[in-house]
Amino acid sequence: MELRHLRYFVAVAEEKSFNKAAERLYISQPPLSRQIKQLEEEIGVTLIDRDTRPLKLTEAGEFFYEHAIQILRKSDNLRAMTMRKGAFDSSLSIGFVSSILYGILPRVIARFRQVYPNIELKLHELNSWQQTQALTSGKIDVGFGRLLFEDASVRRILLREESLVVAVPLSHHMAQEQLNAQRIDVNLTDLTEERLLLYPKAPRPSFINYVLELFEARNLKPSHFTEVSELHVALGLVAAGEGVTIVPKTLEHLRNQEVTYIPFEDGLLVSPVIMNVRHFDKSELLKTLLEVTYQIYDEEGFIYQREQI
Repeated sequence: MELRHLRYFVAVAEEKSFNKAAERLYISQPPLSRQIKQLEEEIGVTLIDRDTRPLKLTEAGEFFYEHAIQILRKSDNLRAMTMRKGAFDSSLSIGFVSSILYGILPRVIARFRQVYPNIELKLHELNSWQQTQALTSGKIDVGFGRLLFEDASVRRILLREESLVVAVPLSHHMAQEQLNAQRIDVNLTDLTEERLLLYPKAPRPSFINYVLELFEARNLKPSHFTEVSELHVALGLVAAGEGVTIVPKTLEHLRNQEVTYIPFEDGLLVSPVIMNVRHFDKSELLKTLLEVTYQIYDEEGFIYQREQI
């Protein structure tokens, strides 16, 4: 069985016609039919019911189709990742979520450039799920995200757990209570009746899902929440008095003349900072990027557990 047999079968399964599949594959119909017949003989089962119009897959054919799709996808990803690896010595493509770019990532990139001044860096704003897809397709070499997704081809390095804080307008009663030393922190229960601004609206899953899961894990549900396009929109609306939002602590310098940031009780609510790399990718560039990140963590006094690529 060869990959071309899988591609032929998938085309027939999706087009439900040998003629249409042959057109899609740019081959003639008779040899395509022979290839599928040979595949069925090799496996020992009938995959396609040829007596129906349009063609239908047998139960075994449905099973074979699902697995053939996965094999072809992994094959295509392997090809793309290998091609990307060939260009790895001259450039490094980095994916990031916006909240990390507003944190220390610019310093990490600047220091990396000092070590490798001749390496071209390409930056791509991608959410955590998109980073997984971009790594397996070869679009990026490393990603900095906040959500964990299981994928056998991607390794997740937990850099640290970053505390979350609540951003409220200066006129908000919680800001006034903090100013008067009547309040030093908040908890999620305090936010269930607030107008909560969540971001980013798309693509999903995103930080919105993570925040809503924090409520759900505590059997809480926000009564009023609005989805907005991005972090800066959320903070702008907070400054305008339109609601409150939740952000990582390293962002509390943003709009700090208009917005007050209040920590959560005991600092228990956190957002992970995750470095995503392809499994088994142990290049010196990635090792240096990770080491530079840890250097800056040490300088900032961040608590973290060191890992190796």
